[in-house]
Amino acid sequence: MPSTPATATTTSRPSARTGVVALALVLDVVAVLAFAAGGQAAHSAGSPLAAVLTIAWPFLVGLAVGWVLLRAWRRPLSAWSTGLVLWVTTWVVGMALRWATGEGLATAFLVVSAAFLLATLVGWRLVALLVLRVVRTSVTSRSRSF
Repeated sequence: MPSTPATATTTSRPSARTGVVALALVLDVVAVLAFAAGGQAAHSAGSPLAAVLTIAWPFLVGLAVGWVLLRAWRRPLSAWSTGLVLWVTTWVVGMALRWATGEGLATAFLVVSAAFLLATLVGWRLVALLVLRVVRTSVTSRSRSF
């Protein structure tokens, strides 16, 4: 009679899926922070860290709302059903919070933020899917040659 349950070995280490979800979340947060850092650098207002956080927080809230509403952990690499909807949610909630807190909504900011967040939140997923396809094709080709 074993002293530990049979499932102990499968639950004691994180799965590859957990790693993919964590990486997707980190890349999404990095995308928003890169957007904020770029905005801060372009306008060099006060303390760099404070400026980045001031720009980023509404969009980070929007990103969190999107992750929860979508349950993005279910399909973290999907460019369309996850990335595109996260982009819209992040941007809309971010702009609504900026408006509610009296922050600026200049036309140029609306356009640049939408374009940058689209390029990054959807873009990294498209790159990841392309890399996965190339790797799978390579593995399949190698296995057929043996």
